[in-house]
Amino acid sequence: MGLRVTTASVSDDEKAAFWSGAVSRSLVPVEVLPLTGRPFDGLLESHRLGYVRISTLEADAARISRTEALIARAPRSEPQVGVGVQVSGRAVLEQDGRHAEVPPGGLVLYDTERPYAVDYPERFRTHLFHLPRRLLGVPERDLRQASATAVSPAEGCGPVVLPFLGTLAASAHSYPAPVGDRLAGSVADLLSALVAQLALARTPDEPDTPNAHLVRRVREYIDRHLGDPELSPERIAHAHHISVRYLHRLFEGEGVTVSRVVQQRRLEACARELARRGRTAPTVSAVAQRWGFVNPAHFSRTFRAAYGVSPREWRALRNDGAG
Repeated sequence: MGLRVTTASVSDDEKAAFWSGAVSRSLVPVEVLPLTGRPFDGLLESHRLGYVRISTLEADAARISRTEALIARAPRSEPQVGVGVQVSGRAVLEQDGRHAEVPPGGLVLYDTERPYAVDYPERFRTHLFHLPRRLLGVPERDLRQASATAVSPAEGCGPVVLPFLGTLAASAHSYPAPVGDRLAGSVADLLSALVAQLALARTPDEPDTPNAHLVRRVREYIDRHLGDPELSPERIAHAHHISVRYLHRLFEGEGVTVSRVVQQRRLEACARELARRGRTAPTVSAVAQRWGFVNPAHFSRTFRAAYGVSPREWRALRNDGAG
C-alpha cells in the first residue's frame, strides 16, 4: 500500500520535523535537514513486497542522517540493510569514515545498525530498499567492506541489479502478495551477490602483511574443509605448521575466534543451500551433516540463534515467501 506525503505551508522547522517523522515511519528513525533556503517540499511513496520495504523519495536538497543517539533511542528491531538507487540528482553517503558519491543511475549500500548520513545537494529522486540483514546470509565483515561503496550502471553487478531494482520500485504497487513475496527473495539474492562482489573488490586494498596473508590462507582452508566434522583449531593450526596459541592470536585482530569463523561459515553455507528452490530439496538434517554439523538439535539451536528462525522456517521463508 502506498503512502504519499507532501508538506503544507508551515515553517521550515515544522517542515523538517514533519519530514523526519514521515521518513522515519517509512524506513528507520532519521533526521531530515533541508539544505536550501527555499520552501522545502517533496513526495514520499512507500510499498512493501514481502520482507522488503521499497520507498521512493523526491524532495529538495536535504541531508538525511541516522545518528548514534537515534539508533540508541529506537525500539529494538531487526537489523536492516539499505540500498539507495539514485534516479535523479546526486547523493553523497558517509558511513564508517568512507564517502561514496552516487551519480544519477547509480546505487549505494548501507547498514542501518551503524550511523550514516546522506547529502542530497540538489533536488533529487531516489528509491530506497530496506530488508532484514540476516536474509542476505553474508558475513558481517563483508557487509562492512561493501557499505558506502557507489556502484555505477556499468560496473560489477550494476548492469544486473540496477535495472531490476528500478523496475521493481516503479511497479511495486501492482504485485499481489504471493508474487511480491517471491520477488523479495530475488532482491535478497541479488543484494547478497552485490555484497560479495564489493567485498572482494576491496580485499586487494588491505595491507598484505605476513599475518594478513596467513589469515587469508587459514580462511580459505576453513572454507575448503567446512564439511569435515573434525575441523578444529588444532587441525587448522597443524595444517599451517603453527601453534594453536598463535592461530588464536592471528584472529584476535579479526575480532572473532577461529571456532566462531568455522561456525559462521558453516551456517552461511547451510542457509544458502536451504534457500535454493527445487523439487528434490535435501532434508534439513542432510544439509546440516553436509556442512559439518553432527548433531541436528545443536544445528537447529545454533541456526535459530544466528538467523532468528529455525532451519525449516528459513527454508519456507525463502522458498514460499512466508513471513
